[in-house]
Amino acid sequence: MLPGPSDSAASLADVLRDSLAAVSGSPTRLGLPAVDRAAVLLVDGLGAENLRARPGHARTLAAAMRTRSDVIATGAPTTTAAALATLTTGVGPGIHGIVGYTARVPETGLVVNQLRGWDTGALPADWQRSATLFETAREQGVEALAFGAERYRTSGFTGAVLRGARYVPGRTIRDRLDALGDALQDRSWRGIAYAYIAELDVAAHERGWESDAWVGALEEVEAGVRRIAGVLGPKEGLLVTADHGVLDVPEHGRVVIEDGSPLWAGVAALAGEHRLLHLHAEESVDPAVLAGRWRDAVDDEAWVVTREEAIAAGWFGPVDPVVVPRIGDVLVAARKRVAYYTEKAFAGSAGRMVGQHGSWSDAETRVPLLRFGAYA
Repeated sequence: MLPGPSDSAASLADVLRDSLAAVSGSPTRLGLPAVDRAAVLLVDGLGAENLRARPGHARTLAAAMRTRSDVIATGAPTTTAAALATLTTGVGPGIHGIVGYTARVPETGLVVNQLRGWDTGALPADWQRSATLFETAREQGVEALAFGAERYRTSGFTGAVLRGARYVPGRTIRDRLDALGDALQDRSWRGIAYAYIAELDVAAHERGWESDAWVGALEEVEAGVRRIAGVLGPKEGLLVTADHGVLDVPEHGRVVIEDGSPLWAGVAALAGEHRLLHLHAEESVDPAVLAGRWRDAVDDEAWVVTREEAIAAGWFGPVDPVVVPRIGDVLVAARKRVAYYTEKAFAGSAGRMVGQHGSWSDAETRVPLLRFGAYA
């Protein structure tokens, strides 16, 4: 049986959308009360399983994850570019159009990094196809702030997913969280705020989520959230969530598929991530035949499906016809603690990456939804 999203469960798409509704005084799926200032803190790579395993290093965060409603689904692919776009637009990848870490641009055939491709001109300005919730907020007369690292301020990806928000840079985790806390205490404005913490994900990729570096970053987030939670009043609400969780892939699980392997026969382009490959087939190749070849090779290590099967299973949510060709003809989604590499990719920095994500495991798709202030 293929994995897929639950239509009845809350998801990452609800979080910022409901935060705006709480400021506007509208009903919310998450049951949020009306507030004057609503904030979402997204901690990249903080999965629910990761947090549960380190409660002693994050007592405030762990204590807030008490019930099943305190965990939500991100959907797939569990990758930052797609998930952040889902959070800030309130729609899934099949609508906003960012379907992986890398994706093939149908018009050019180029495989482009979805975080950096905007800055090289390889992605058109309208590649992210949906209005952001920050733009919606401004239309409603609601102010919108975004707190992030200075290095992201002028990136094309920031422009694509944070359109409509005023960007407030902060060098460290503490800088960003202190600025967020100050904004929430400022009674002179009404609106929504978003803050982004990348450091846990960076540490996980480099050293693994069980490393001292990852735990140290978690402790910094814990301290900042504890400070904010201690000063929030009845008109301020804070939600803490993540774009995906992380699992550590051991060296023996990093599978290199040699350049001459029959698995690459008929593959015109490879996109996605190492735990969720998008195989774009040559025009003369039947995707079902390509999928069968991969299915025989990987056995129960991965789900192997055609594009049509993935769309029918709801992997990308509703899919606009414009977005369909951005999805691979065949998708290989890791089930076990494995990741798939070309020889070239494995020889580079990606081959040394410990913490990984992208696929459908609970460790990757289940993230916290922690409530503070008026939401608690």
